[in-house]
Amino acid sequence: MMGKMLLVLALLAGIARGSGDPSPGIPPATCALPDAVGPTEAFHVPLPESAAPVDAPAYYAFPVVSTRRLPGTGLAAGLGEVTFPDSPFGVTLAEDGSYVLDVWLSVERLMAPREGVYVGWLTTPNLDKVERIGALAGGGPLRGRAQWNKFLLVVTLEPADDPGAAMWTGPVVMRGMSRSGQMHTMAGHGAFEEENCAAYGYD
Repeated sequence: MMGKMLLVLALLAGIARGSGDPSPGIPPATCALPDAVGPTEAFHVPLPESAAPVDAPAYYAFPVVSTRRLPGTGLAAGLGEVTFPDSPFGVTLAEDGSYVLDVWLSVERLMAPREGVYVGWLTTPNLDKVERIGALAGGGPLRGRAQWNKFLLVVTLEPADDPGAAMWTGPVVMRGMSRSGQMHTMAGHGAFEEENCAAYGYD
């Protein structure tokens, strides 16, 4: 009996001494996390290097129509196409939870201006946020990135190509609205009034 008690006490003493040390030959387990990465850096997706849209879903394409405000632009027709940046989650989100989308602009039958340059822009429906896409040469395509669930695609005639411009200064030549923005809110007219919405760049 005494021998059994001594054996139990010896085992307990050994466990107490070794409770803080890993067993021989077994590496200690760690829960160390990688260095913290901010949300912008972790989810930043660079623009694709290709020069043309790839597998753009047809449903997400939308017309870009002429405002017919300038000579030589009345017959112009454009197309906005939306693709999704590569992501292991299927979609990419901005910090505010909005979708991040690659937007492509291509136009045809747009006569070269006598002066100035055509420039493409992305903006919110309220025009409170504006992103310059770039100068439109040879019909495009131009590639930009929108971080808003609803947006407008605008082409203006600018006096010069200024990559640092924060807002357009010239007249709007063409405009289109994303499919998400075409969910009609009756903005601009009453619920029972008819309006040629296609003339304004949305169905």
